[in-house]
Amino acid sequence: MDLTVWRTFVTVCRLGSLSAAAAELHHTQSAVSRQIAGPERQLGVPLVQRHARGVRPTPAGEVFRHHAVATLNEADRAVRAVQDVRDGTFNRPLAVGATPSLAAGIVPEAIRGLLERAGSIRWNLLPGLSAQLHNRVIAGDLDIAVVTDAPPGLPHDPRVERRFLGLDDMVVALPVDHPLAGRGPVHVQTLADQTWVEDNDGSAALLRQYSARAGVSVRIDLTAADLVGKLALVATGHAIALIPGVLTGALRTGVTTLPLVDPPTRGIYAITPRRDPHPSAAPLLDQLATAFTPVRPTHTPHQPIEKDAHAAALTFHDSGTDTS
Repeated sequence: MDLTVWRTFVTVCRLGSLSAAAAELHHTQSAVSRQIAGPERQLGVPLVQRHARGVRPTPAGEVFRHHAVATLNEADRAVRAVQDVRDGTFNRPLAVGATPSLAAGIVPEAIRGLLERAGSIRWNLLPGLSAQLHNRVIAGDLDIAVVTDAPPGLPHDPRVERRFLGLDDMVVALPVDHPLAGRGPVHVQTLADQTWVEDNDGSAALLRQYSARAGVSVRIDLTAADLVGKLALVATGHAIALIPGVLTGALRTGVTTLPLVDPPTRGIYAITPRRDPHPSAAPLLDQLATAFTPVRPTHTPHQPIEKDAHAAALTFHDSGTDTS
């Protein structure tokens, strides 16, 4: 499929109008319509639907748009790389991967530290789950990835170097008006009757393993598409969630955290390929080690729970916020 067609489709989706896309791309509107119709015939599904004020992608079109944007961005990077070689200014961008929680905090901070010390460096940041990032390092798509050993864990692969950055205590994300907000640390038994939300199998497995060791079974009644959606459900009072402590400083409005007694932890690691390392990968590793400061509860870890904490939690659970 011609990338020109992909670019036209992405432009139509962005502008929501065939005529506006035609004007921006210096095409006729009929030419834009033909370019959209081509992949629709090839794929066998409509990609856009007309409405009173223009067009919008269908569900299939939205999936196609997501991949088309990624493909076009990668194609643009390939062109720039070839131009750099042609012009004698080859400087391979540093490709950094990170899990969503780490991409929201310590990784950008570490990259800032790198740039302050090394000057201008071309780089890009690609979020993903640990297993995906591990595979991309092996494939040569990433020069460094910051991952965790949360379930299903990290494989021992001789093709990568692995550096331990530290342990991260998990905390509970609560709506700011939750009765337990500002308290803690609490035992997970206090929260067993709450409605929980999770956004991936690994995080859900960590929560279930932790609660099982405490002799309780938590209710993961809601599932979010990603970390952003998970925190949105917390902020709006639909559920509580287990989240990484490193995310505490990057929480959205409406969400606070509650420390746990003997919290589950996850190891944070940076992995790099053993062959053809990027020259900026090692300095970034040093910055990551500096940027990673595990969040620890300010309370004594084994401090007794307040007498009314369990009752407060049950009051919240029965107050109509449970959507299960």
